[in-house]
Amino acid sequence: MKVSYYGHSCVEFDFDGIKVLVDPFISYNDKASHIDIDNIKPDYIFLSHGHEDHVADMKKIYDQSGATVCAIVETAAWVRDQGVADDKVIEFNLGGTLDLPFGQVKMVYAAHTNSTPDGRYGGHAAGFVFFVDNKKIYFAGDTSLTMEMKLLTDLKLDCAFLPLGGHYTMDVHDALRAAQILHVNNVVGIHYNTFPPITIDKQDAKHKFANQDVSLLLLDIGEEISL
Repeated sequence: MKVSYYGHSCVEFDFDGIKVLVDPFISYNDKASHIDIDNIKPDYIFLSHGHEDHVADMKKIYDQSGATVCAIVETAAWVRDQGVADDKVIEFNLGGTLDLPFGQVKMVYAAHTNSTPDGRYGGHAAGFVFFVDNKKIYFAGDTSLTMEMKLLTDLKLDCAFLPLGGHYTMDVHDALRAAQILHVNNVVGIHYNTFPPITIDKQDAKHKFANQDVSLLLLDIGEEISL
């Protein structure tokens, strides 16, 4: 499987030709100005929560792709109100699992707030575990370090996408602790260096993870890798 990083917390997975975009915030991110959003046409869009820096491009990308949008119940209601067709919205909730053409997706706990750009209550913030081709990929979304991560230990995750920027989410130190709790050795950083409050020292972060024998990938915006 391949993954493309579009900045902040926005990633696109290519699961054997089925594309899954998570937390679309691209055109509003000055650091992602070189990304041609018109060429992003996923089959599915997953929203971890409703904050603008995770949903800002949802409607535009839906309009050009016809993607199915998946989110927690209250955020999904906001999605419908933006003009997304009912049959293109899948609502589910914490602990719920979707069976989709590319595999399964389980919604898991995230310790964060959730409101939509118009100030509505968006339900609980969430993360996702993707079960695809015998691999288990954890997208944590916006979260602090939380004991609920211990519930994922037995999954034997292959990779975890963890926020690093601090201020609104975990910082580098807590993300490393999360990796240790999760027993995952491969981490991709998200939610850092977009705004001044979430700026990190990338080399220092890599050094801290390497000292604990955990691989930390900090992707360039637009970079594509294979998992």
